[in-house]
Amino acid sequence: MSVARAGVIDPKARIKVLRTGVSGLAPSTSPTSSALRTFIDRILTGDCIEALRLLPDASIDMVFADPPYNLQLEGSLSRPDQSVVDAVDDDWDKFSSFAEYDAFTRGWLSECRRVMKPNATIWVIGSYHNIFRVGAAMQDMGFWVLNDVIWRKANPMPNFRGRRFTNAHETLIWASRDAAAKKYTFHYETLKAANEDTQPRSDWYFPLCTGAERLKGADGAKAHPTQKPEALLARILMSASNPGDVILDPFFGTGTTGAVAKRLNRHFIGCERDEGYIAHASARIAAIDPLAEALLSQPTPKREEPRIPFTAMLDAGHIKAGDLLTDAKRRHSARVRPDGTLDAKGIIGSIHKIGALVQGLPACNGWSFWHLDGPTGLVCIDEFRSEVRKAAA
Repeated sequence: MSVARAGVIDPKARIKVLRTGVSGLAPSTSPTSSALRTFIDRILTGDCIEALRLLPDASIDMVFADPPYNLQLEGSLSRPDQSVVDAVDDDWDKFSSFAEYDAFTRGWLSECRRVMKPNATIWVIGSYHNIFRVGAAMQDMGFWVLNDVIWRKANPMPNFRGRRFTNAHETLIWASRDAAAKKYTFHYETLKAANEDTQPRSDWYFPLCTGAERLKGADGAKAHPTQKPEALLARILMSASNPGDVILDPFFGTGTTGAVAKRLNRHFIGCERDEGYIAHASARIAAIDPLAEALLSQPTPKREEPRIPFTAMLDAGHIKAGDLLTDAKRRHSARVRPDGTLDAKGIIGSIHKIGALVQGLPACNGWSFWHLDGPTGLVCIDEFRSEVRKAAA
């Protein structure tokens, strides 16, 4: 999450591109990959806004940003046993005013929006200290909010003073570059299948980053105060990106985004100023082995599959004129006509119109409603459509 705000570093300093030892990934298939080749799977060292300016327009598939929270801490916080809480008190999280923080926010968001492809999306995570200011800036700048997602923490830090509710969640804003972006990546069917065929929800339950996953320095202290769990990043990347995509993280920290991207066969570009964080990130990413491509391939979403007319079932011989179609419980029936329409007691129409009519409903998906009696019993006509699609591929 750490990068100094614009203008803080020496203006004569140059952005450095660090190799991270990433290998084994297929080269990006993006049409802008040649312009990005210098930066893919690399960490740009220096101020994030200056680093982002190096990237070409409309070249990034997805952005994940974990910006400074601007916690506005006053003094230290102690536990009941008087031990001091290891809070976020680093210089990169300190701003002189909301105006300064807002200017910084608009600066990095503007560069992220510039480098996003037309159908790219951005995820920004924050706490109640900053996420509402970030969200307002995003809307003012033309981003189109798709969802806010709540990360509910399984093991939040207790509220030691007992003056407020325990802060047990963080908020993620998921947005497209603008309202015109309609073909952004979202693996709805896969997410639903993994959720026991229930629609994926916008509240996610993960523990904080602890145990062996938590990076520590030689002194045993946490390498980064706000290291995010890899499970959280994996959910984000699997929801809204594809293998081979380029993921930008302008606040790279200790490299959680890069590590998860490499494991899931995505590419990354990180921006980071702190040399200590960069050392941790580089070693961490170099130790990652990508998963097999076969495990990460995504089926074509139904809405993107080629349209197949019902007449193609007759042309392929799966269904014949005169065949009787019924629903799965054989309560309703209709006869197939040679022109591909159905006849239900003298009323003629499409598989969808007749399916709705016999049920007394306003609409019906005829592909899933109608079945044909075969040697092994009733077969849903959508199975025939799948066979026709395969033959046409």
